[in-house]
Amino acid sequence: MHGWLVIDKPVGPGSTQIVSAVKRALREGGYSKSKVGHGGTLDPLASGVLPVALGEATKLAGRMLDADKLYEFTIRFGEETDTLDAEGKVVATSERLPILAEVEAVLERFTGAIEQVPPAYSALKVEGRRAYDLARSGAEVEMKPRQVTVHSLEILPGTGRGTAQSAVEGGLCQVRNPLHHSPPASGPPPRRGEDQVTLRARVSKGTYIRSLARDIARALDTVGHVTMLRRLKAGPFTLDRAISLDKLADLAKGRSLEQALLPLTAGLDDIPALPVTPDEARALRQGRRIVGTAAKPGLHLATAESVPVALVELSEGELRVVRGFNFELEE
Repeated sequence: MHGWLVIDKPVGPGSTQIVSAVKRALREGGYSKSKVGHGGTLDPLASGVLPVALGEATKLAGRMLDADKLYEFTIRFGEETDTLDAEGKVVATSERLPILAEVEAVLERFTGAIEQVPPAYSALKVEGRRAYDLARSGAEVEMKPRQVTVHSLEILPGTGRGTAQSAVEGGLCQVRNPLHHSPPASGPPPRRGEDQVTLRARVSKGTYIRSLARDIARALDTVGHVTMLRRLKAGPFTLDRAISLDKLADLAKGRSLEQALLPLTAGLDDIPALPVTPDEARALRQGRRIVGTAAKPGLHLATAESVPVALVELSEGELRVVRGFNFELEE
């Protein structure tokens, strides 16, 4: 079993639990033991596309970490949590609810190359320890900003409560910390805008949607957190090829997991194939470089009679192996 299973991860389990479910399906289906790994972590409260690599495809799992992702997510305004999602405890509140026009106007500030501070509740390491372990222990966690790219960011049609036309141009309310209550300001109560909005974002590797939601809310002079997060695409993998955990179990029981298995090359749809001779294939499998290859510089998938040999890079006429594959070649 070499290739990709694209799982439509439900809300609840983490990515490692999905990998365990695939390993269990392989055992129950009587398949030979195979390496299994996922191509990009999804939070337990997130759902959607989770590529799972099997066999030789696990050598390409790292490429999925570097790939662009497409998400839909909902920001609920009025409360910020320590985890920046619905699982955490509220750490700040605001009565200010923006109107859709305000949300749309601020999105341009979060499109393109931006600096972003990752959530304290993340798997990033701080002084050798996972940030979420430090945060859960009550330690102060200082996350350093990083540059990421938001390729596109838009409000989904039909989002909101339809109050944008009648709402006043932004309710003038202050963000307050729930631990420091202050008496309400005198005067009429603020007019209400949108209590939540759903967005679609295509982002680069390393982008945290929870941080993006936090920063959008703060830019609107309010606070917010993510209540829904769904990944629609990871690299070349989309929801239309994804299967549920129930479908995974059914295919395993019927010993027909191959029906859902995508080839190893499905993870390299943006890499051109480069046919090589049997002698060249043997040389590449031995890690040797090949000189005099006539092709466009850059990454290629070297193939011998359509069998993947190696992911190679061509530079100045010299072909070198980036990642080799152990498939049997016909003599």
